[in-house]
Amino acid sequence: MRTLAHVRKRDGLFKMLGLCLLAGVLVAGILFPVVGAAGVMSNQASETVESMSAELADVPPPQITTVTDKDGEPLATLYEQYRIPTAPEEISDAMKWALVSVEDRRFYDHHGVDWKGTLRAAISNTTGGDTQGASTITQQYVKNYLINVIYRGDKVGQEKAQEQSIARKLKEARIAIQLETKMSKSQILTGYLNVVEFSRQIYGVGAAAQSYFDTTADKLSVSQGALLAGMVNNPSAYDPWNNPEKATERRNFVLDKMVENRKLAPDDAEQLKAEPLGVVPEGPSKPASNCVGAGPEDGFFCQYVEDYLLGHGMNKDDLYTGGYTIRTTMDQKANHEAKVSAENQVSKTQDNVANTLSLVRPGKDRHEVVALAANRDYGGDPEQGETFYALPSGVYNTGGAGSSYKIFTAAATLQQRVAGIYDTIQSPNFHVSNVFLGGADRCPAAPYPSTTWYCLGNASENYPPQMTLQTALQTSPNTAFVILEEQAGMGPVVDMASKLGMRKTMASNMHGGPVDPESDDPARNTSQAESFKPTENGPGNGSFTLGPSPLSGLELANVAATIMSGGTWCPPTPIKEVLDRNGNPVPIEEAPCEQAVEEGLANSLAVGMSKDHEPGGTAADAAADVGWSRPMIGKTGTTQGNGSATFVGATPQLAGAAQVFRPEGGSGGLCDGGPGNVYTCGEGNMFGGKTPARTWFGAMTNIMEGEPVRQLPPSAPAYERMR
Repeated sequence: MRTLAHVRKRDGLFKMLGLCLLAGVLVAGILFPVVGAAGVMSNQASETVESMSAELADVPPPQITTVTDKDGEPLATLYEQYRIPTAPEEISDAMKWALVSVEDRRFYDHHGVDWKGTLRAAISNTTGGDTQGASTITQQYVKNYLINVIYRGDKVGQEKAQEQSIARKLKEARIAIQLETKMSKSQILTGYLNVVEFSRQIYGVGAAAQSYFDTTADKLSVSQGALLAGMVNNPSAYDPWNNPEKATERRNFVLDKMVENRKLAPDDAEQLKAEPLGVVPEGPSKPASNCVGAGPEDGFFCQYVEDYLLGHGMNKDDLYTGGYTIRTTMDQKANHEAKVSAENQVSKTQDNVANTLSLVRPGKDRHEVVALAANRDYGGDPEQGETFYALPSGVYNTGGAGSSYKIFTAAATLQQRVAGIYDTIQSPNFHVSNVFLGGADRCPAAPYPSTTWYCLGNASENYPPQMTLQTALQTSPNTAFVILEEQAGMGPVVDMASKLGMRKTMASNMHGGPVDPESDDPARNTSQAESFKPTENGPGNGSFTLGPSPLSGLELANVAATIMSGGTWCPPTPIKEVLDRNGNPVPIEEAPCEQAVEEGLANSLAVGMSKDHEPGGTAADAAADVGWSRPMIGKTGTTQGNGSATFVGATPQLAGAAQVFRPEGGSGGLCDGGPGNVYTCGEGNMFGGKTPARTWFGAMTNIMEGEPVRQLPPSAPAYERMR
């Protein structure tokens, strides 16, 4: 009669025989292809191994992208995996020996696969002994590289890279053996320590040293190295903040292994076991992984940099993993002064009131964005006055620019040879236009389907019945510019907005979003340019010159830059240079600059716009408050009902646009009770010469301090008088 002991002994013998056969298969599979169908499979496996080995060599691990200001000072880091690459000499010996002791004691003796350890683990695991691992550091390097690099973001691939199967183990072992012929032990150990995960988006020992201990990898102590070495087995389980007891137990286990490996004296190990973990308090010390890291003041600029690069050929995954250094055009002083001025005028926590300022440097070969600021902070807590909306750069002012759009009518007037800047134009108190708005009950019907003529008056009855175009730009009578629209034609006027800089704005729909061809709503399925231009159903929408539609404040600033650049339009770029992880320049395909209008026209328009800050101009009070004396161009704007307002202005060195609006929409106006006292109200008293102009002058006065005073370019005789 067979006893239970006999049965177990027999089963153990069968298992031993099976393991011997398995070991033979592994060795044969790794070293020798066989004949027939098995040979084909082995050759295919070899090709797969070669391919995997090539990927390990050619696909670099994700690195952080650094965004800097114009002087190279870091603003933010963008990453999916927080990793600080470290060279072999930049990792302490304590860290290296801690890892080798706990993960692969014979690392320096084997050639990628530890057969002795493999058989020992297999025997232990199958005969009821302690469960043991058998992977070498080289094999773990292969697996971690597949999981964290090759198959990053691919759950299926990651599952295959760690499935418990002989096929996977065989392939992993073959790759490990190949790596050992191509890389030194030091390179493999360093590679592993650079790719392995330490939880919480922290990858690699360089980032772990910084995040866990606020130090560098070369300064890691024995205790610190033991904690990190212990974590690689199960990063989340041994997280020292979430599971300090398990982390301590695991660290002490590693210290014991270092003693067994004769890399640490027993007495020293016991002393270290009594020490606290020593990690930084309240979680890892690592930067934010996106533009939040730029802070509440610079975050809007960082966001524009990201949006700009994604719109110019770079994909987000590459941006966040490519290890780029992006030097931007942001001027720290200008951005700070813009932020201070915007928030001085409107509190960041004021409900549904945004105040922004965008600044662009004119030029004939580049228009560099130097500042993007808002009264709101950049961030995700609305109760603290934070927002992720790109208020200064995006098409978020759905209230409109108001009379600042009269710039485009004036430019088209010059281009179409209707009038020069010193010619007299009509400015009656009331006008019935032959370009229509539609739906105004008090206006007579127009000879087009469901429309009426456009009837309008000026903001007051104090305007003379006629004045020069230059004076009209200074004082802003509505009727004068609608009459000029009729004479120049709505097509040229609307086109002029795009030419001078409102390109994304005019391509968006009447809600400020992308055109949606599937929508039945004309306000959503038609661009702004199409909405205002003449059609077969009518001669166009005459309200355009009064700026009733959504816009980008940055693009309005770029309009001023175009005028101050002799009519040369360039894209408003935030990029100085982009370098890859090796320091090589990365070209960014930006739109080329173009001569939007003749230089004489632009210079003459600048002279026409040069009086708004002088006595009698709509921005005179704001200019006088700061003692402004520099030559400049300017134009205010206020929408119907005083729900939003703008000021666009420029010196020869710097152009900018300020706008105050209701970012969440809604009916009613804005009330201006002075700096810091702006709020939503039923019947507003906001004007472009108030909050927006004060914001512009408040920032520009400090930014331009110490800069040379430069004169505006002279007007061209051809655009001075045409009548």
